[in-house]
Amino acid sequence: QVQLVESGGGLVQPGGSLRLSCAASGSIFSISTMGWYRQAPGKQRELVAIMPSGGGSNYSDSVKGRFGISRDNAKNTVYLQMNSLKPEDTAAYYCSAVIRSSRWSTVATTYWGQGTQVTVNS
Repeated sequence: QVQLVESGGGLVQPGGSLRLSCAASGSIFSISTMGWYRQAPGKQRELVAIMPSGGGSNYSDSVKGRFGISRDNAKNTVYLQMNSLKPEDTAAYYCSAVIRSSRWSTVATTYWGQGTQVTVNS
């Protein structure tokens, strides 16, 4: 079994910052892409940022220049630094990871965290 546990959400004023963390644990042989998605009430889940294991990153246009994704492969952890937060960033944030659980299989599964709420409100 694999678990992704997120932390770092909360209430922040517009213009403020938050840092989200997501740690993967359990039966892990390797992790390829890790990323962050968000879902606001009444809206579909959308990509925020993703980072492959080899580096590089992609961001949605709405967060580019304000958010930064990073990962610590030794800790199986991905981070999302969120700066200059806006009310429209309010959403539940979910981390995801594409994980191989066994060296004997090439099958990789996408796992999701339980979500952490970010509210931007004055």
